[in-house]
Amino acid sequence: MMHKTLLAVALMTTALTAHAEYKCEVTPRDDVILNPQTVQVKGENGNLVITPDGNVMFNGKQYTLSAAQREQAKDYQADLRAALPWIDEGALTRVEKGRVALDKIIAKEVGENSNMRSRLTKLDAQLKEQMNRILEHRTDGLTFHYKAIDQVRADGQNLVNQAMGGILQDSINEMGAKAVLKGGGNPLQGVLGSLGGLQTSIQNEWKNQEADFQKFGKDVCKRVVSLEDSRKALVGSLK
Repeated sequence: MMHKTLLAVALMTTALTAHAEYKCEVTPRDDVILNPQTVQVKGENGNLVITPDGNVMFNGKQYTLSAAQREQAKDYQADLRAALPWIDEGALTRVEKGRVALDKIIAKEVGENSNMRSRLTKLDAQLKEQMNRILEHRTDGLTFHYKAIDQVRADGQNLVNQAMGGILQDSINEMGAKAVLKGGGNPLQGVLGSLGGLQTSIQNEWKNQEADFQKFGKDVCKRVVSLEDSRKALVGSLK
């Protein structure tokens, strides 16, 4: 169950497409580059550049827009400027919430000095680095890299698998040492009992967070679908 919880945290690195616990019907096929001067959407669907006042360039051609098209362009770029930071903040918040919850459980069930806590801190930093490969923070804005999604998902899984080996070994070693120090009875039975308590605590915490993970995935998907519909409508009007 600890593995499931840590894996859920890792999968949140791909939250933009809501693949953590929820399959979205739209998969992004364009990078999105946000800066104060422009919003750029480029990839398999062409190269679209929009300014805050609604000027549009598509595949290198500057377009003369009607009033309705200009408002459409302004709304689309504004929605992108709002959606990407919202998704980024939501994913980071949930990763941090998962880390804090697991850290509290380990401190309570195993001990404040458990090496498992430092492993968890390291994993948290690694996963946030992976998230930045998808939603990259730059000095002048935020950039979404759609081609990074699959690789980050795979790399996040590998990071969790690597961390799990160390965490499980630490839990056995540390709980075994505590059982020996306590004395009396069967130390192995004490270790198994402690591991059972740790698993139950993590299972209960995962149940507390699972609904929020899934709701976030669905909310992200709704935004992705709405943004894609807006892009298609705007580009379609240009043609």
